[in-house]
Amino acid sequence: MKNIQPGILATVPRLARYLEFSLVPDEDVRPCLEALREMVDGDLVVVGLGASAVAALGKNIEGLGVFPADSGPGFEVPSTPMALWCWLRNEDRGDHVHQTRAIAEALAPAFLLDQVIDAFQHGESRDLTGYEDGTENPEGDEALAAGVVQDRGVGLDGSSFVAVQQWLHDLDHFEGMPQDEQDHVIGRRKSDNEELEDAPESAHVKRTAQESFTPEAFVLRRSMPWASAEGEGLVFVSFGKSFDAFEALLNRMMGKDDGIVDALFRFTRPVSGCYYWCPPVKDGRLDLSVLGL
Repeated sequence: MKNIQPGILATVPRLARYLEFSLVPDEDVRPCLEALREMVDGDLVVVGLGASAVAALGKNIEGLGVFPADSGPGFEVPSTPMALWCWLRNEDRGDHVHQTRAIAEALAPAFLLDQVIDAFQHGESRDLTGYEDGTENPEGDEALAAGVVQDRGVGLDGSSFVAVQQWLHDLDHFEGMPQDEQDHVIGRRKSDNEELEDAPESAHVKRTAQESFTPEAFVLRRSMPWASAEGEGLVFVSFGKSFDAFEALLNRMMGKDDGIVDALFRFTRPVSGCYYWCPPVKDGRLDLSVLGL
């Protein structure tokens, strides 16, 4: 599909940066988004718009809403809605600095840069726990079917919905577990990535087996580890043709259907939760035509 932002389907880069912007009250977002459209091709910078940015244009994207907050025994899932998200995929950190400055300048004065997260690839796409991430990611036509809007018309086809969560790990707690206990939390052996048949029902792999849902809940994951002076963890990034599959997975993790909470919550917790719509591209630029731009 030629009109999808190509960075969505590309492999995860060695280095990346995530930018999140809020809206500045009483400022016109239109010229700022027009400026961003001309400088972003969806490859080295993937862009997503939040519900507030779309609403500021007097428009609506069916299926785009606010991330649902929730809580339960042993977990809290926050909702931290933002107006605009950029995923910088250039593998040079110096370029990230310059790209950040240029994007923030183009989006001023209507958007304020609120959050910057530097991310990286650990080993061969491993989480900081040492376990492989994205093992069952769909590929090829299956990736397109799971992650890309199709058959909804010009300006929507080729777009994607993305759920973004920053997870904060307690690695001291996790590394204090015996190896077999770690494996049972994840549901795979760290040594060879093999799924454990005898893993408990709370194991993450069992909670989120995408083919076990009706309908199947496949998403296109593009998550990356992060670390700073404040801590470390994973930026979970899930692209989909809608948010239905992601919400099915999240609800299962929270034990909504059977009361069994995902064992991941024993050592990690989300500190943010955002929904965005990633517009398609046309002639190498963001296609914002359904927003009247």
